[in-house]
Amino acid sequence: MKNLQFLVLAVFLNLLSAQEKQIVETAKEFQNNLNVTFKNEEKSPLTVKDFRDFKSLNFFPISDKYIVKATFVKAKNEKVFQMKTSTSRQPEYIKYGELHFVLEGKECKLNLYQNLELIKKAGFEDYLFLPFSDQTCGKTSYIGGRYIDFKIPKTTTVTLDFNKAYNPYCAYNSKYSCPKIPLENDLEIEIKAGVKKFHE
Repeated sequence: MKNLQFLVLAVFLNLLSAQEKQIVETAKEFQNNLNVTFKNEEKSPLTVKDFRDFKSLNFFPISDKYIVKATFVKAKNEKVFQMKTSTSRQPEYIKYGELHFVLEGKECKLNLYQNLELIKKAGFEDYLFLPFSDQTCGKTSYIGGRYIDFKIPKTTTVTLDFNKAYNPYCAYNSKYSCPKIPLENDLEIEIKAGVKKFHE
């Protein structure tokens, strides 16, 4: 009986380890693809000067500490609003839902938003926007906060991977118009994951 219990436990731990490894590999793939985009002259948001010297973005070390399980709560009766950006542009968004999770022993909440113009484009029908700021902003990460791409959840429990956090393009080039982080998405903890600030 003990041998059977040990076998079941071993199989469970192996599955858990494999799942964690896959999640970490997914984060690595995301970061590698981001570097590929920045090295592509036609797609890179970098200025001509920065592009010439670019080798790689700076990332925090990938850590499963910042891969959390979150509870998704769908928003109800939300009104369309104009989100502020780094320019005069004010695209229309709607709050789609909330993500509730615990990190650093603190209960946290982030709002998910939906761009009403973007969802009309093929391939973006289920796209959600997750902007956030945290206590690293202006220190080791971009002062204006960071973004995470998200898709409409199919379940109430979702995986939130901060290793996939990236800077808005206006962090690299002032010609871009980028949504500003809503005050309600400011976290009172440090998120040492994802892309760091570009210029030290």
